[in-house]
Amino acid sequence: MKTIILRTASNYLLPVLLMFSIFILLRGHYLPGGGFVGGLVAAIAFVLHSFANGLKNAKALLKFHPGFLMPAGLALSFFSGLSPMLFAGDPFMTGLWYHGHVPVLGSIGSALFFDIGVYLVVVGVTLTIIFTISEAP
Repeated sequence: MKTIILRTASNYLLPVLLMFSIFILLRGHYLPGGGFVGGLVAAIAFVLHSFANGLKNAKALLKFHPGFLMPAGLALSFFSGLSPMLFAGDPFMTGLWYHGHVPVLGSIGSALFFDIGVYLVVVGVTLTIIFTISEAP
């Protein structure tokens, strides 16, 4: 039984929680947070929406199976670690930084792309597991 209060609240909380997860992702560069915690918050937003509006509705919001986020995130994280070897001749996972300052984001480096990859993997794994468990009879 789904209440009207939960359905209404989840419709407002989904975009707020997703924006908060992006904030946590970007904040993790210099302070606690990052891809793992941000990914968990994003997954919780979709889980809350699926509890309130049904699994079918939550899956329709994603437009694709969340399992596709896992290889995309792994590839992004791997290539962010590989980029110092290819472009600077440095060891694997050495940080590369853009020397300019980007408004809102601050300094951009390979660590940000690694965190985005982790974010995608965590969202993909969490939603795949929870959606699979929810579909079981």
